[in-house]
Amino acid sequence: QVRLVESGGGSVQSGGSLRISCAASGFAYSVYCMGWFRQPPGKEREGIATIDGDGSTRYAESVKGRFTISQDNAKNTLNLQMNSLKPEDTATYYCAADYFGGGCPRSWFAHEWNYWGQGTRVTVSS
Repeated sequence: QVRLVESGGGSVQSGGSLRISCAASGFAYSVYCMGWFRQPPGKEREGIATIDGDGSTRYAESVKGRFTISQDNAKNTLNLQMNSLKPEDTATYYCAADYFGGGCPRSWFAHEWNYWGQGTRVTVSS
């Protein structure tokens, strides 16, 4: 049974940094695509970063250069380091996982992913 549990959310001032993590279990972590999505209040869930089993990463333009996705295969843990945070980064952040044949999808559609964590809230104040 796939299980994803996020941790590390909280409140931070604009310009600050935060690191969130996702503990994964119940699947072949090294061949799955892992991703971070976020859902701002009143808006749709959006994909922001993915990483595949080989460590190849992709970022949405909105976070490129500020956020870094990484994984620890030995610990089955996915991380997201968020720097230079802005108020518009305020959202509930979700860890996601799925098997896409070894890589990650080119799209950012949340409906393509089957496994989700419960989310962790990040609030950035101005």
